[in-house]
Amino acid sequence: MSTQLDPLSLSADLLYTVKTEGETAWLQEHLATLERAPLRRALATREAKLSFWLNCYNAYAQLLLESTPSSLEGSPVRRWKFATRDQIPVAGVWLSLNDIEHGLLRCSKHPWGFGYVPRPLPSTFEREFRLPACDPRTHFVISRGAEHCPPVTVYSADDVDEALDIAVEWFLAEHVSYDSSSNAATVPQLFSRYRGDFGGVRGIVDFLRTYNAIPDDAKPSLEYESGPHTPDLEFEVELDDFRP
Repeated sequence: MSTQLDPLSLSADLLYTVKTEGETAWLQEHLATLERAPLRRALATREAKLSFWLNCYNAYAQLLLESTPSSLEGSPVRRWKFATRDQIPVAGVWLSLNDIEHGLLRCSKHPWGFGYVPRPLPSTFEREFRLPACDPRTHFVISRGAEHCPPVTVYSADDVDEALDIAVEWFLAEHVSYDSSSNAATVPQLFSRYRGDFGGVRGIVDFLRTYNAIPDDAKPSLEYESGPHTPDLEFEVELDDFRP
């Protein structure tokens, strides 16, 4: 796969190389040392930002898990530190997985605010390069190290929206069930955890209709499923977890 030294191609090539178990060090170095002006030009559109940050997140989630495979084992605090530690250099800035997911892809939303609370004090870099609005489809395509994560895809700005629609419809077909007799839909827990990203309960129902997970005329109640469909990098941290 030929590599052009522009930001969008670098992010795509990095993820492709991770997927094919190739040598990534030189691609990581180029991403780390990108100048801000070329990055700004490359990420001038919503589609460019979306594809770039999805590729970066999925590539680095895999790289970091490979370097420290026990990161998702043990206490919630240990997993929280893995997601929040600044380990990803892009254009001279050190980012965490949380920075990319909640700051850049979710347009500066708090990870524990059910999709309604803004992320406090976003950096200048985050404000400049984040998506203009939260796109809830990203919840279904980022790699969280869980058994039920969707296949990781390399995204391009030209077809990222079409690719996301396909991925979301596939995920919902696998993980959403609708019972017409009780008029109830059982959905993954992430719909509850990020309900504000979807526009509340009505927005979730509209989302399910859009992606053919429920009939067009259905107005179901929602039941949230916990367990294996809850992403491994998403968890509740109690205050007691931080006490010695």
